[in-house]
Amino acid sequence: RDGGIGIVVIGALSLLMVTVALERFVHFRKGRVAPDGLVEAVQPLWAAGQFDQLQARLDASDSTLARMVAHLVQGRHQDARTVGEGAADIASLELRTHQQKAYPLAVVATVAPIVGLLGTVIGMIEAFHVIAFSGAMGDPALLAGGISKALINTAAGLSVALPSLALHHYFKSRQVSLGLALERHIQQLQRAWFSPPADSANAPSAGQGH
Repeated sequence: RDGGIGIVVIGALSLLMVTVALERFVHFRKGRVAPDGLVEAVQPLWAAGQFDQLQARLDASDSTLARMVAHLVQGRHQDARTVGEGAADIASLELRTHQQKAYPLAVVATVAPIVGLLGTVIGMIEAFHVIAFSGAMGDPALLAGGISKALINTAAGLSVALPSLALHHYFKSRQVSLGLALERHIQQLQRAWFSPPADSANAPSAGQGH
């Protein structure tokens, strides 16, 4: 209340920050993007030609990696490059969606200190108006009280902006690391499933002489 309307706005921004951060911690987990053990679980099914069971295993995973692997399975009769590009498109789209959902954290980190500064400026103006109209320029207690109320806005704005900025960079870094994990897993499966066996690749052709 002492900080005026600026504190109310900053309070709303802090609530937005907490809501977005909690939602991201719940939905942007490694298990929802690139779960451990999935690649190892599907490779024997591919080798055995059990594609129905493989698809069922992927459907149960409900992760970005599972949808990428499902694209490889559905395109197993196509060339590796085409299928790989399609899987990369799936990863890019889903990671961009995750990035967009974390974007409000960057907005809060930018807006909160500006609102705090604006609240401080308004508070200082009001403080000097009170002093001017009351003729109490010689009263340091009144002046200090007005300035104190004004500076609350700046402190509150920075208190919200700093953790919001840290969270934004945390999720951005996590997006990069999970993106690299997806790329590594898909390249591993492409080499295992779409590359010709080494012995057949090195074998001489039927008409080749000695």
